[in-house]
Amino acid sequence: MRPLSSLLRHVGILLVVISSALMGQEAQTAGSQAGGSGAWYSAMRWRLIGPFRGGRVLAVEGVAGDPLTYYFGGAAGGVWKTTDGGLNWMPLFDSQDMQSIGAIAVAPSDANIVYVGTGEYCWRGDITYGNGMYKSTDGGRTWTHIGLRDSESIAKIRVNPANPDIVYVAAMGHPFGPNPERGVFKSTDGGKTWQKVLYKDDHTGAVDLVMDPANANILYAALYQAQRLPWDFISGGPGSGLYKSTDGGATWKQLQGEGFPRGVLGRIGVAVSGSDPERVYALVEAEHGGLLRSDNGGQTWTMVNSSNEYRQRAWYFTHIFADPKATDTLYVLNTSLSRSTDGGRTFTVVRAPHGDHHGLWIDPRDPRRMINSNDGGATITTDGGKTWTAQDNQPTAQFYHVAADNRFNYYVYGAQQDNSTVAIASRTDHGSITANDWYAVGGGESGYVIPYTPNPDVVYAGSYDGLITRYDKDTGQTQDVNPWPDNPMGHGAADTKYRFQWTAPIAISPQDPNTLYHGAQVVFRTTDQGRHWTPISKDLTRDDKSKQQSAGGPITKDNTSVEYYDTVFVIAPSPAQKGVIWAASDDGLVHVTRDDGQTWTEVTPKGFPEWSTVSQIDASRHAAGTAYAAIDNHRQDDFKPYIFKTSDFGRTWHAITNGIRGNDFVHAVRQDPQNPRLLFAGTEGGVYVSFDDGENWQPLQLNLPRVPIYDLMVKDDDLIVATHGRAFWSLDDIGPLREGAQAGGGDMHLFKPAVAWRTRRGGGFQIPGVAHVGANPPNGAVIDFYLKSAPGGPATLDILDANGKTVRHFSTERPPQPRRRPQAAGEFSSVEEEFFGPPPARFSARAGFNRFTWDLRGDSPASVPGLAVWGGRSQGIAVLPGQYQAKLTIAGKSESVPLEVKLDPRLKTTTEELRQQHELAGRIWEAINRANTEASRMIDLRAQIDDLEYRLAQSNNPQAKQLREQAAALDKKVDAVENLVVQPRSHAGEDPLNYPIRLANKLLDVLGTVESADAAPTAQSAAVFDMLSGELNAALQQWQQIMTSDVAALNAALQKANVGALFEPAGKPAGE
Repeated sequence: MRPLSSLLRHVGILLVVISSALMGQEAQTAGSQAGGSGAWYSAMRWRLIGPFRGGRVLAVEGVAGDPLTYYFGGAAGGVWKTTDGGLNWMPLFDSQDMQSIGAIAVAPSDANIVYVGTGEYCWRGDITYGNGMYKSTDGGRTWTHIGLRDSESIAKIRVNPANPDIVYVAAMGHPFGPNPERGVFKSTDGGKTWQKVLYKDDHTGAVDLVMDPANANILYAALYQAQRLPWDFISGGPGSGLYKSTDGGATWKQLQGEGFPRGVLGRIGVAVSGSDPERVYALVEAEHGGLLRSDNGGQTWTMVNSSNEYRQRAWYFTHIFADPKATDTLYVLNTSLSRSTDGGRTFTVVRAPHGDHHGLWIDPRDPRRMINSNDGGATITTDGGKTWTAQDNQPTAQFYHVAADNRFNYYVYGAQQDNSTVAIASRTDHGSITANDWYAVGGGESGYVIPYTPNPDVVYAGSYDGLITRYDKDTGQTQDVNPWPDNPMGHGAADTKYRFQWTAPIAISPQDPNTLYHGAQVVFRTTDQGRHWTPISKDLTRDDKSKQQSAGGPITKDNTSVEYYDTVFVIAPSPAQKGVIWAASDDGLVHVTRDDGQTWTEVTPKGFPEWSTVSQIDASRHAAGTAYAAIDNHRQDDFKPYIFKTSDFGRTWHAITNGIRGNDFVHAVRQDPQNPRLLFAGTEGGVYVSFDDGENWQPLQLNLPRVPIYDLMVKDDDLIVATHGRAFWSLDDIGPLREGAQAGGGDMHLFKPAVAWRTRRGGGFQIPGVAHVGANPPNGAVIDFYLKSAPGGPATLDILDANGKTVRHFSTERPPQPRRRPQAAGEFSSVEEEFFGPPPARFSARAGFNRFTWDLRGDSPASVPGLAVWGGRSQGIAVLPGQYQAKLTIAGKSESVPLEVKLDPRLKTTTEELRQQHELAGRIWEAINRANTEASRMIDLRAQIDDLEYRLAQSNNPQAKQLREQAAALDKKVDAVENLVVQPRSHAGEDPLNYPIRLANKLLDVLGTVESADAAPTAQSAAVFDMLSGELNAALQQWQQIMTSDVAALNAALQKANVGALFEPAGKPAGE
């Protein structure tokens, strides 16, 4: 039982406990990353907003015979592990430089040995590259990079069941260009060295690899010739084929026996039955391909199923897995997860939480137990697929863009790959950000999402094929408002009137929220929220027809607009000057209009790589002629970063990438709305910051996993990033970054805080270990300061009101702890923490950057350590909105900065009503402080009496017995008064159910009632306080009488008996 209503009323900040592992392992500080130059902001921390919904997963693995332990690898979300059967997942890879995972293998002979291959191998248009192989020997706690760095995409890992040092790897190689580090590799020393044992050419990689469960020397490998281009995808060619080795990879033979498809081959999936090693299945992309079966180890083949259901989109799927015990049972993974129990002739769909399936691990000891990977995450079954674990506990969503609205608290918007659009609260009024705090807003998986500025309940959202929807949350309806609703699905770009890219741009005018822009090869504009659209430009691309043909082949075509080329990829209206609009294309052109689209001028920088994509342009709000362009050329196998700046409407451009890692190609660049010299860049390898308008960059990674950052934006005082693999994150309160490098110029620097909003937050109990909710920022004023060196003595922080009066005092010096009455064995020493979580962080001061949050409250009243209170935590009263100062003092030197506290703008409470509340709360605070101070003195006195009685019992003094009786009588009187003020027997969390609460606790409850909302107090609250205050006064009068009469009498008797123990009052009475 818990005092729920009281808890929800009184707790100031009640946060669900988020696992520290989930928020990212402590990364190397920014200072060390940047050679020390970032030390002054190194204690800032990114906060995971969510949503907690899985993204695309390719790699899954379990531990044979262990029903609780599994692993998965996100397409760009790192390695995760569960030890409770999928209830909670913890990230293992956050400290690594690479988060794109293609394969995971646990050594069958030692479950502590885990191999990971990076780089996803289902080559979507948004593929993230890898950097080779990793190994853990402690179940994923620590990792070592073990080579194959240039492989970029690793599809499979197979470990010898008897010797964990013998490892085989199927490497696909570079998705966007030829390279030699591809094919099948073998290591016999646990990854220290590698030998390439199967290789065709530098255009062909290995996409599948299986080991005969009965003979580890027999392997089957599928080679796959494939390549992505910005405008095409090649799936198949003379390099593709199926191979077999019977000597542990030393030699290989291509399997081309009777029944195997002839001609050009594409992607191939292969599986070997665990119960019959001669039974081999192959799923083959070919003109006359399909599911083939061999009953003689691959010598001859029989076509058993040629349905397109199991071989559609072969480049993305073509996954097949054999049951380890039933010869005729196999699984084919495509848009559905399908199972056959008759050797592949017929299939039934196994219902799973999401579609588009890529991986399956089946426990060789119990085939009912499996883990499946799909475009929505990883999911576990223990009953053969009848039921599955949830996928809403994995924050691995891949977002393309980020936007925010203007409500309080603001919401964050984006489109999740392989899922829906999302609008999610950036912070909430309850303990955490849960699934109830986000919703879909129309559109689709790939587009921009733009809230309508005057009304955030109206949202415009895009998707592929040029789709734009207008979503109205009030009505729940979503209207298609496409500029040209002629669906091009399956057609090449040349067949369409308008070429809309997979993530075609949508922009809203900064000056007129009814004006929207959309991009094909031209720029469209609507001034009536999508009812009418008009092209306002000519074709702003290179319009190269050779790059607009049907994508895919030579076997299977695949046209979804991912490969649509020669399109407008960016539209950026200037917030500084109406009529200035920047537009840029995915084929490397930049145009600008200064007359609202009547005329356009090409202003492409000379330093652009040819045919590169302008992934984003940020139009400065400080100067109309200034813009920043992020250039992405990775789809031509060029990972170098490119950022350009112009200050003259594009007549000249200046490259600004110094300090960004050589392989961190750039997705986005943004200028801070307040400090024009402060820039942020989102790259494939994380976030960077520049304090000098782009001349020099340094990492802003902090605790953020090194995932692709597809977009970022500054909203008010927060920097929000759309990661393509780990959902939305926020770097709250970036004021220190705005002040810049000046912070490190002296011995200390106190940064100016952002506006602190007085809000109420509560709800929910503490749930230790739960790891699938987003985190709220701390409630209060965030105060940052920098120290050149650690202080040699105490440091203090004082909060002063407008009149200079101290409202709150913090110090690094810890006050002496009051004496506690001894507790019985098993009693809690801190019961408040059980209900309310840990107390507010203590003020500390260390060398470097320091961040502290003041909870917008005054000092707490006195409390009695070790005693449980019911329904509340002893805390100071909330301060009134207004102007304050923060004053930092170290070694006699002080710095002060203004600090403004504002009331929650959603409230209608008047200043007078807040004053009434504050006045009554202050009187109650004084009563609580007085009650607990005197109760502590009573406890101290009774402890002295206990000590006296013990010494008298050991004494031979003839008056000892009489003195003991006098002391016992005094103790009884003190106990009676103490029991009026506090409940001395209440130590455990629910002891108050057995031992009734007393005056101090009742007063604390009334204080919680008065402060339960930002409103005038009720008349009954004042009446109850008056009653309790009167009772307290009466009790303390008794106490004062005891001190002046009974204690004095006992002391006189002790002195007369020459015992040598004279009682001194335990501190001054409260109020004296």
